[in-house]
Amino acid sequence: MSAVSRQVPSTIATERLVLRKFTPDDVEDRYAYQSLPEVARYLYRPPLTRQACAESIAARAGGTDWKADGDVLLLAVCRADGPGVIGEVVLTLSSAAARQTEVGWIVNPRHSGRGYATEAARAAVSLAFDRLQAHRIFARLDVLNTGSVRVCERLGMRREAHLIDNDLDGDRWGSEYVYAMLDHEFKAATALTRS
Repeated sequence: MSAVSRQVPSTIATERLVLRKFTPDDVEDRYAYQSLPEVARYLYRPPLTRQACAESIAARAGGTDWKADGDVLLLAVCRADGPGVIGEVVLTLSSAAARQTEVGWIVNPRHSGRGYATEAARAAVSLAFDRLQAHRIFARLDVLNTGSVRVCERLGMRREAHLIDNDLDGDRWGSEYVYAMLDHEFKAATALTRS
């Protein structure tokens, strides 16, 4: 992967959204949704504290070189017509050698049901394929997270796996779906929507 292709623009604009790096001023907005039990229930971890939100924003403020396994790009999702953060998308370089990238998204439940998750996830997937030279994008999600299942299907991702009782969420065994898409599939789907 060349250095030029790994450059991430400072902002990514979609029809209704702007994706950008988090700043310290975004802690309260991020905490507003990351602290909710209904958000954390699908992430197999407890809700985040205000301090944890601030620390993760600070840790990722400088971005990433996008070259080593585990490198993370965390982007705030903001409405183009108003202030504040309504959610986030995250890209994680799962395997640099195989150019495998995991994508994830969260939208504050106050803003759900409006297509923001799909719009933000599509922008993140496009960034991963076009600028970060991913070969394969995948998403892992709790099978009970029907909203994220719909996002994956709207993006044109295919369900590749159904993992039964593969993670423990407190006292509850959780099952996951793995959805994925290859770069040539994304490019073909994108070309169809443009024609």
